[in-house]
Amino acid sequence: MDTSHETVAPAWSIRLAAGLSENDQAATSLVSGFTDEQLNWQPAPGSWSIGQCLEHLCVTNESYLPPISAALGEKPRSPVEEITPGWFGGWFIRSFAEPSPNSKRASAPGKIRPGPRTGLSVLDRFLSGNQACRDLILRARANDVNRIRFWNPFIPGLRFTVGTGLEIVVGHERRHLLQARRVKDSASFPR
Repeated sequence: MDTSHETVAPAWSIRLAAGLSENDQAATSLVSGFTDEQLNWQPAPGSWSIGQCLEHLCVTNESYLPPISAALGEKPRSPVEEITPGWFGGWFIRSFAEPSPNSKRASAPGKIRPGPRTGLSVLDRFLSGNQACRDLILRARANDVNRIRFWNPFIPGLRFTVGTGLEIVVGHERRHLLQARRVKDSASFPR
């Protein structure tokens, strides 16, 4: 019996795990040596602080990863080399997850809006969430992530493939880490 598919990681899993590691490094360098004031400083009323960006990512991933994990269940092994989102999933990633000039600005659903302040422990929570996502990627890589679907925890009635969901997680982090970088690079950011 050939079990080589269990030891060879599909390209998508390597790419997404590397993306999570890049996001870990970006978040760590972003808040390294921060004070509570710097973490919670807002460039304008109603704009998110760096801490709020990280908190939003933590809460989003804590909501997204469990339904993805549950969808994997005891599915038969059938690995795929790349993630191929459907037309709607691809549009959603381009429009709402990945940072780009075409990204649409949308209010975060209420259950994933950050609170008014956060503590420096938000970085550890973010890094821990990314480790949980890497563990999920490791578990999912033996499955056909283009066919297994999960219920979106924010939009009732909407299902994405597991692959699309994992793409959304990594791209969404990049988007908000760039937002946090812009806050830090602001001329009036407290140094």
